[in-house]
Amino acid sequence: MSESEPARLVGPSNRVEADPSPGIRRERAIEVDGLWSGLVHTAPGATSGWHHHGDYETSIYVASGSLRMESGVDGSDIIEATAGDFVHVPKGSIHREGNSGSEASQLVVVRAGRGVPTVNVDGPASSR
Repeated sequence: MSESEPARLVGPSNRVEADPSPGIRRERAIEVDGLWSGLVHTAPGATSGWHHHGDYETSIYVASGSLRMESGVDGSDIIEATAGDFVHVPKGSIHREGNSGSEASQLVVVRAGRGVPTVNVDGPASSR
């Protein structure tokens, strides 16, 4: 980028379906070297498959609805977030996200890092 490069608008029609995980829908708005941003939509009662975001640090803002985040050993660390909350997901953290509420959730997601933005896996780390 240069000082003369203009800002750009990414409206709803310019977002693209990206980085699929079962149970949720991601829309990528911006992807440049070191940065990924977009939206995640989760239907009421839905839960994603287990995944991580490689070398990306992830910031999630719950714009509407609710977010249930399971992570840690055996997925036993639980976060319940609602509209207005932020959640940080460290790079490499295996997790899954769900919506335990009665309305669809919309999350604003921003990732800083490089590499593949989403890696689906079989499950969380085990205590066995």
